[in-house]
Amino acid sequence: MRKHEMTQSAAQCLRLRWMPRLSVIGLLLFTVLSAQAQEPRERPLSRTVPGRETVPSQRERGTTPARPSSSTNESRPAEHPLKPAIRLAEACLETLEDIEDYTALLSTREYVNGTIVVHTMAMKFREEPFSVYFKFGGEHAGREVLYVEGQNQNMLLAHEGSGLKSLVGTVSLSPESPEILKENRHTITDAGLRNMVNHMITRWEEESRYGECEVKYYPKAKLNDSECLVIECRHPTPHRQFKFHISRLFIDRETNLPMRVENYAFPRQGGKPMLVEEYTYSEIKTNVGLTDADFDRKNPRYAF
Repeated sequence: MRKHEMTQSAAQCLRLRWMPRLSVIGLLLFTVLSAQAQEPRERPLSRTVPGRETVPSQRERGTTPARPSSSTNESRPAEHPLKPAIRLAEACLETLEDIEDYTALLSTREYVNGTIVVHTMAMKFREEPFSVYFKFGGEHAGREVLYVEGQNQNMLLAHEGSGLKSLVGTVSLSPESPEILKENRHTITDAGLRNMVNHMITRWEEESRYGECEVKYYPKAKLNDSECLVIECRHPTPHRQFKFHISRLFIDRETNLPMRVENYAFPRQGGKPMLVEEYTYSEIKTNVGLTDADFDRKNPRYAF
């Protein structure tokens, strides 16, 4: 009996001695297994086709498919053929911005009251104040005309060079006087290079609202001794919105100054276009330093 009790007591002592050790061993095993379970696994290698680069999917890139822009399918309307011509004419105006005065020889041909009237004039012109002096040659040799904005009650002064009318002496006339418009399509307030180009631009801008317009360029045209760019606008069919059948603007290629304007009427059936007006500036000398004396009726070189 005592021997059996001693055996049980010894076994109990052994259990008490090994239990802490077993607990430590179990804890260590649990830690190792947990660490293996949490260790990240290596991703399998992706299969690639030789010669191709692996591209991440849209989901991997975090993007969505790009939608085509609506502007890519929009077609811009074609520019009216007069628009480049207008820009070239406007470039002439920019050149004129640096010009305060000039002298020139002005030759005109105008269809007035059923006939072509031709004039040739030596001209002096000043921008500010707007001042014009003409001395005529040819059929009306000796005639002088003077206009200065804000002076002489804004009237035009004129006298003839010969004949019975010369006996009348100097007369004052309104620029819009019927006496003047008997021989001219425009008034003296329309004189000058700037006005000539502005009239063309204004008309071309209005006509650019419509179709039926052909524009041609002649880059090596000759006018007297000057090489010119000629811009020709042609309307093949007469319409109320088109004042002329053909219009031409001549631009000096060296100075970029306008030199001539031509306008032709629509031809009658079976006929040719008829010249309505032509204005040609030649021998232009700019910024010559014109003074008030050049536009004074009391100038001793004048006969007012």
